[in-house]
Amino acid sequence: MPTAALPDGSSLDVTTLGDGPAVLLPVRTAPLDGPQADAMRAWGADPDLGAVLAHRVADAGFRVVAADYEAHLAAHPRPGTLTADAVADDLLAVADAAGTDRFAYYGYSWLALAGLQLALRTDRLTGLAMGGYPPLDGPYAAMLAVTRAAHRLALAHRDAPRPAATPAPEPGDWGSVEMTQSPEQTGQYVTLYESLDDFDDAASLALRVPRLAVVGADDDIVYGPGWGDVEVVIAGAVARRRPELEAAGWTVALLPGKDHMSAMQADAVLPVLLPWLAALRG
Repeated sequence: MPTAALPDGSSLDVTTLGDGPAVLLPVRTAPLDGPQADAMRAWGADPDLGAVLAHRVADAGFRVVAADYEAHLAAHPRPGTLTADAVADDLLAVADAAGTDRFAYYGYSWLALAGLQLALRTDRLTGLAMGGYPPLDGPYAAMLAVTRAAHRLALAHRDAPRPAATPAPEPGDWGSVEMTQSPEQTGQYVTLYESLDDFDDAASLALRVPRLAVVGADDDIVYGPGWGDVEVVIAGAVARRRPELEAAGWTVALLPGKDHMSAMQADAVLPVLLPWLAALRG
């Protein structure tokens, strides 16, 4: 198994699957069981999503380069240093570890944002697919507010006694999210969004590699009072700016009836992603 030597000195395991044009997926491919998997299912997530995506893309004739970047950051948090530049450098290190010079990229939610930052900093991409995050009119200010609220909650919960049991969350009820992350883990995302505070995502219109934006048509998230009543507009931004995106060469897919959690599932995204990847072959 290749290992990426990240610029901060940490190491990240990389998995490769299949043969053909390379596709970088920042996902976990290892099985996940136990309480963490159960909690993900209760929230409406699929603990095996990364493995399904990786294998289905590889089976479609691509060489998948996969690394669980999010879990790596949870284990090795970088408050103060996880800037957009650092994220792009990390993703390039993953590609380098797999001996991959040119590659397409697909990421979901903040990992889609990471892909956009990567595309703006390198000419190595053959295609950029963003899921669950708008290429234009992205919710940068809203996400900065949310991550700051998460960081405040993490600080408040650091020394607070934990209840013996908490009720299972309702899928899609973002205001009920329980704070389980450490201040270091939340702080690194504050750093990321602070580094994008003056970012003008109109730069996404100038990209010339093939580009795909796929979001759920119901993917606008409202956080509760504990999170500052922040609204994160995703579907609304893509729908509103769709004519400009398509005029600039973006392929845009709004998935009917899908919200942020359901739009990331394999049966939702693969019918859009796989044909788009196939078209990259020319």
